[in-house]
Amino acid sequence: METTIDMELLNEYQNGNYTVSLFDNGTKVRATQEDDFIPSFAECMDVKITNYCDMGCKFCHEDSTTEGLHGDILNSEVISSLHPFTEIAIGGGNPLSHPDLLPFLKKLKQNNVIANMTVNQKHFMESVDFLRMLSNEKLIYGMGVSFVNYSKDFVEKIKLFPNAVIHVINGVTPLHELRKLYDKNLKVLILGYKYFRRGVDFYSSYSFKVEDRKSDFYHNIVEILKHFNTVSFDNLAIEQLDVQRCMSKEKWGEFYMGDDGQYTFYIDLVTKTYSKSSFSKEKFPLKNSVDEMFKHVVEL
Repeated sequence: METTIDMELLNEYQNGNYTVSLFDNGTKVRATQEDDFIPSFAECMDVKITNYCDMGCKFCHEDSTTEGLHGDILNSEVISSLHPFTEIAIGGGNPLSHPDLLPFLKKLKQNNVIANMTVNQKHFMESVDFLRMLSNEKLIYGMGVSFVNYSKDFVEKIKLFPNAVIHVINGVTPLHELRKLYDKNLKVLILGYKYFRRGVDFYSSYSFKVEDRKSDFYHNIVEILKHFNTVSFDNLAIEQLDVQRCMSKEKWGEFYMGDDGQYTFYIDLVTKTYSKSSFSKEKFPLKNSVDEMFKHVVEL
């Protein structure tokens, strides 16, 4: 689904029986001479560094609030055990609120870890200059921005970041708002609706609205695919929208990046737990090594 073909190789490394190539536009390519890809360690992981956030989103599956705590991100042995070129998606809460964010990102860069970060649109607009510095200094590579509403100013600002991806939620984002972003050379990631924590309460109160918006995305997914530079999905959205129906078996094999826990997993540095995904009910106390945790997740 990537329309841009000009891309520069950033890094290439061996993981188990296959080679991973990472490109500057966020593209990842796996290659092997065998029938299956068998990793020795996690390629990427979602890492929650704080549960503090002032947005108060009613559907927040992390239950983030202004009472939320920050994780101890500078002294974690878990972070020190990351393999070079591992990709981590830093989130919260609002990761920009963490007082140790900058030294944390510098530590990751020193260890050749590829840091990406997700922020809310409001916080993005308030922190554009700081985020540009992080991007220019290669302290972050990719950036996800959780979409709230359309404005020309927002589109102009996000285009300052070549690897920025707009995050929308199936069942939360109205299709008419998404359509305002059409044909502007943007990238979008569609996330599945998480029936977890505040997401459960929100659905209980607004189930008809959530289902109507999910139905709009489901019946218009082919249209959506045509109007963005890149459209990607998390595994929950792939399931909810039955994305596989939109492409051939060959294309599906080319684009699908694996199940939760197959190449990646979730780490919460606030509660000091890990799990297969951010909405897994089964969580486990952190171990000192990411390899040890990943091996456990794969076996679940």
